[in-house]
Amino acid sequence: ASCIQHRLVVRDASSLQILQLYTCLDQIQYIEWSSDSLFILCAMYKRGVVQVWSLEQPDWHCKIDEGSAGLVASCWSPDGRHILNTTEFHLRITVWSLCTKSVSYIKYPKACQQGMAFTKDGRYMAVVERRDCKDFISIFVCNNWQLLRHFDTETQDLFGIEWAPNGCVLAAWDTCLEYKVLLYSLDGRLLSSYRAYKWPLGVKSIAWSPSSQFLAIGSFDEKVRILNHVTWKKITELDHPATISSKKTIVYKEVEKSPTVDTERLTFPPTRALASSLFSTQSKYQISQVPVSLQYIKPVADRANPKVGVGMLAFSADNCFLATKNDNIPNAVWIWDIRKLKLAVVLEQLCTIQGFQWDPCQPRLAVCTGISRVYLWSPAGCVVVQVPGEADFQITSISWHSSGNSMLLLSKENFCVCYLEREEV
Repeated sequence: ASCIQHRLVVRDASSLQILQLYTCLDQIQYIEWSSDSLFILCAMYKRGVVQVWSLEQPDWHCKIDEGSAGLVASCWSPDGRHILNTTEFHLRITVWSLCTKSVSYIKYPKACQQGMAFTKDGRYMAVVERRDCKDFISIFVCNNWQLLRHFDTETQDLFGIEWAPNGCVLAAWDTCLEYKVLLYSLDGRLLSSYRAYKWPLGVKSIAWSPSSQFLAIGSFDEKVRILNHVTWKKITELDHPATISSKKTIVYKEVEKSPTVDTERLTFPPTRALASSLFSTQSKYQISQVPVSLQYIKPVADRANPKVGVGMLAFSADNCFLATKNDNIPNAVWIWDIRKLKLAVVLEQLCTIQGFQWDPCQPRLAVCTGISRVYLWSPAGCVVVQVPGEADFQITSISWHSSGNSMLLLSKENFCVCYLEREEV
């Protein structure tokens, strides 16, 4: 699904053929599929309205108007039959049921980066609350929205929460001014509290492994610390040095190459395809000989939100690899072998890393750098894919299909779908 101003376009994922076209009341600012892909919500925050459309019954529609309370966020519950709307100034979260048309309210939600989290099985929801200048966490049962547990946290300014994939442990971390990661059980018991150091800037990013065995914590000191699920103690510390000296680490460096054009094909004026190939630069990967010095940027100390520390973390679907990005070295992706707890690969790009995402079915990483190229890494090697097109297609984010056969490439104004051929076994 994609939106153009006030129109919602639903396409077939394999052929991109338009299946449905819906017209909303105002400009769409956010869209989200239900878990079973039968409904899609369109949020219009300026108007304070959410419209829901059905793919099975195109004539059916639903409109939710928050009125004077306003609207700043909207999302589906895991069952795909309830919509959670957050009102302006985070006064409350309103839970709307599509089946019974009933309404439930959750008061005092906190405005933070990740203040609401569902377990993977969809049974429970955790919400960060702020009351009387203190942080609390409430855990709700999603089938009836009854409060299961409510407890306070030992935090100064709770920044975010995230469930382990098995739904047994909830991780909560404090503001960057206070290095503190708290781990709670489903019944609200504090299992463990972790603090790596005291005074400098603290936690910047967090990622659970798919098996729930490891919790990776990216910090402002340019290190990743991995905790184990048995004792919740640190098992290793992963550094991001500006110089790679280990011979066991493979460094892939992106280099530009001039396009080769057959002189016999040259005509005047040149054809459109030939003109684009003449003026488009291509790139490829080369394996660099260690030691390798990476481009290191020293952050400006007197500015807010300094570009320093590990800001991106992601585990592969098979738990074998961890991809990281150190914001001090913005052009590099670090890939760690979790089985050996060693650095396996570094991808050194020509441009700043905008995002990366693992294939949901196999250890294959897709990387984008804000230009019209996609970079794919797997244990077999690296490849650069040039996205065809006349205009300069600047890829800012990537989203894999659940089957791993295709991925969505997004720019600010356009999108395209990249289909990957499966090898015949």
